[in-house]
Amino acid sequence: MEEPDKLKCFEQVVLPDLGGAYNLAHWLIRNEHDAEDVVQGACLRALNFDGFRGGDPRAWLLTIVRNCCYTWLKQNRRQGLPTTLDEEIHTAEEHSQSPEAQVLGRAGARRVKDASEELPAEFRESIVLRELEAMSYKEIAAICGIPVGTVMSRLARARRRLERHLTGAVKQGALP
Repeated sequence: MEEPDKLKCFEQVVLPDLGGAYNLAHWLIRNEHDAEDVVQGACLRALNFDGFRGGDPRAWLLTIVRNCCYTWLKQNRRQGLPTTLDEEIHTAEEHSQSPEAQVLGRAGARRVKDASEELPAEFRESIVLRELEAMSYKEIAAICGIPVGTVMSRLARARRRLERHLTGAVKQGALP
């Protein structure tokens, strides 16, 4: 494929899903700058297009991003290294709330984020792909290279862990 054609295909296939690619990398890597670097590397791989055979370009891109994330984690991170996420997204609805409601809403969102970060990577990636990226079980299975039943099991376990973590926080008075 000639260079102008390759760039046009890249723009049509990859660029629309960069937000989802970054979202997945951010949740797996747990660091804004490293996630950006991993997505950039994944895009360079995607630019080659040797592995794309048609089908769902989003699933194809997210598979590349996932694989790059795990490669990066193996090379750069000790297990359990704590990292923080930048997540201060202000919506118009938030600005219309009282200051007290905003503080309580942010505290609840922070607890959910913290609970999600404590999940094992395979559970976290399943939750991110399903709940944040709205992917089907079949798409998640294709991206992760696992059976659909395993996706369902991981999601159920992840949701149970999140529920236990969050209900424990409520019982301890940590959540509003």
